[in-house]
Amino acid sequence: MTGSAGDRTDDTDLLPLLAAGGDLTRFLRGLVDLAVEQVPGAQACGLTLARSSRAVTVASTGPLAQQADEHQYAADDGPCLQSLRQDVVVLVDDMAEETRWGGFPGWAVDIGVRSSLSLPLVVDEVRRGALNLYSARPRAFAEQDRGTAARWASYAADALAVALRIADSDDRAGHLADGLDSRTAIGQAVGLLMAQERCTTEQAFQLLKHASQRRNVKLREVAAGVVEAFERSLGDRPARW
Repeated sequence: MTGSAGDRTDDTDLLPLLAAGGDLTRFLRGLVDLAVEQVPGAQACGLTLARSSRAVTVASTGPLAQQADEHQYAADDGPCLQSLRQDVVVLVDDMAEETRWGGFPGWAVDIGVRSSLSLPLVVDEVRRGALNLYSARPRAFAEQDRGTAARWASYAADALAVALRIADSDDRAGHLADGLDSRTAIGQAVGLLMAQERCTTEQAFQLLKHASQRRNVKLREVAAGVVEAFERSLGDRPARW
């Protein structure tokens, strides 16, 4: 990537994170690390996402950002929550001079945060969270840095949307595969019981169901046990073909 330090932002920096695969947690950690690299004034970053009625930090560069985010959640007030809730960029030039958000600015100074920049992240036209940049220096985020952060946050929101879709698809695919495996095992067990007990499909299924309830184990586990027992009974018996 080319350009000056203040104009380095580029969505292509996010492509390797998406292409690398892996889990969503790894992607999110890479995202906050890259945010600090992209914005010269930033020294720490936390990624806030809204979940149901609460906000959580799903990734951070370390304890400073994590603590700064979580203190705001506990107080239910602060720059990151204002950014998330009002869909606005919130800049704090110097926490030592800040009068908003009750006691949060003084507490932030105590842990080493002097300035912050929170940017809303909108994913699929739904407000999902905020990217929170922190610095130990007052007035760390110059106008050029704020422009860089805003552009990069837009790229990050798009990449986050893709990553969430991938994660959702992976979950659905995993559940589907598990379901198919279960149905396969149950079908095999029903067929074996029909042959062994000379019963109907429904009667064989009821045998499995009653065994599941009696032993307090899942139906698919009972079915798998029936199939495994049958396979063990074959031993070294030669095939008939």
